[in-house]
Amino acid sequence: MTATQIPDTTRAELDAALQRSAEAAEPFGEQAPAERARQLRAVADALDAAAGELIPLAIDESHLSEGRLTGELKRTTYQLRLFAETVEPGEHLRVTFDRADPDFALGPKPDLRRMLLPVGPVLVFAASNFPFAFSVAGGDTAAALASGCPVVLKGHPGHPELSLRTGEIVAEALRSAGAPEGTFSVVLGFDIGTEALRDERIKAAAFTGSVPAGRALFDIANARPKPIPFFGELGSLNPVFVAPGAVGARGADIAQGYVTSYSGNAGQLCTKPGLLFLPADHGLEDALVSASAAVSAHPMLNDRLHEGYCGRRAVVTDVPGVRLLAGGANELAEDGAAPTLLATDVDTLLNNREALLEEVFGPLSIVVTYSSEDEARRAAEAFEGNLTATVHAEDADTDFVATLLPRLRERAGRLLFNGWPTGVAVSPAMQHGGPYPAATDARFTSVGTAAIDRFLRPVTYQNVPAALLPAALQDENPWDVPQSVHTPH
Repeated sequence: MTATQIPDTTRAELDAALQRSAEAAEPFGEQAPAERARQLRAVADALDAAAGELIPLAIDESHLSEGRLTGELKRTTYQLRLFAETVEPGEHLRVTFDRADPDFALGPKPDLRRMLLPVGPVLVFAASNFPFAFSVAGGDTAAALASGCPVVLKGHPGHPELSLRTGEIVAEALRSAGAPEGTFSVVLGFDIGTEALRDERIKAAAFTGSVPAGRALFDIANARPKPIPFFGELGSLNPVFVAPGAVGARGADIAQGYVTSYSGNAGQLCTKPGLLFLPADHGLEDALVSASAAVSAHPMLNDRLHEGYCGRRAVVTDVPGVRLLAGGANELAEDGAAPTLLATDVDTLLNNREALLEEVFGPLSIVVTYSSEDEARRAAEAFEGNLTATVHAEDADTDFVATLLPRLRERAGRLLFNGWPTGVAVSPAMQHGGPYPAATDARFTSVGTAAIDRFLRPVTYQNVPAALLPAALQDENPWDVPQSVHTPH
């Protein structure tokens, strides 16, 4: 990984970016949905055309492979086009009319017209583990632009050159497609990010990263004289529970799938399964150890993450009652981390929650044995919020599943059955969020088309003259958007 010396954005440069963003908010927000869709597609096309330049930059700054980054860039441009497809018809505006009714049962009712409007400039904090899909032109940026909000992107220090170049491409594509100047900009620097978050011109913020950093930013957003929405995707353990019947039916496949899931991408995925719950007599230890030992050490994204992983690994492995199954200390090379597989039981887990029920960002996971359905239930109840929770079961395990699912549903945003949590589909039905600390607001998602809802707010126009109504609320409907009209009975 090449060390780069790129200076932070100056405060004068930040102020200029924020001012341009504020000035762009009204004209950008008032554009027709079809126009905004065209601009999103222009960004996607520009990024695809620049793949030959951007992917080498990403390789140089991230340690990730060309194949992984090529796929990630494809995901990035796909989701931009998906958001374009989503907003083009205008359904996301949720236009609703209540016609005036002098004979309304509760008294005369005025003419009411409601729609969703963009909140204004959004500050996006880019993530390190996905240099494309959760970074400069990632899901948060795509959702905010799709909603009609200008974006100020705080680049991640793990890939600054890639961030600046991607930002230049995005800004130029938007400008060429007719978006106002200031619709998109990139800034760099830790202090610059927090200063932007405190600035009254920013109306919402989105973040993907660690619990400590996300919570600190969340507190800043809420401590402002006028608090703003802060949508943070923070930490997750993503527990996997395997019922006895599933072990008997396909134990070897479960062992291999689990190792692939927790060790892939050096364990640097927010949906990595951090704990696997197996019945005490599972008999899969040899298979788990063999599969883990077969995975080579892989460099982590940067030195800071590697150091953090080593520190958390030391804390977890030092807990009495935790056994090391695979991944000795000698395998923690300076330039990479080999998978670490640990084992314990439910009692040890519950007696050491502070150490064991905290995310380890990297290729470490814990096999936890349970001796009864009651123990599995108690383990499920010990979790805080998670992005995902998974159950592997067969038809004979119905009672086991019926016990677990209600408890897991309270603690996770996505429930999986007979699968693995790594791999998050970009689609209308995806939920990537969950109760705290998985996210700061479990009602929303940061992946999929529903992510646009974070950056829209409802406004009702009451008895407003037709000439003053936004295009979407006019009877003539010049944007041709769906209108739900309620007329007097």
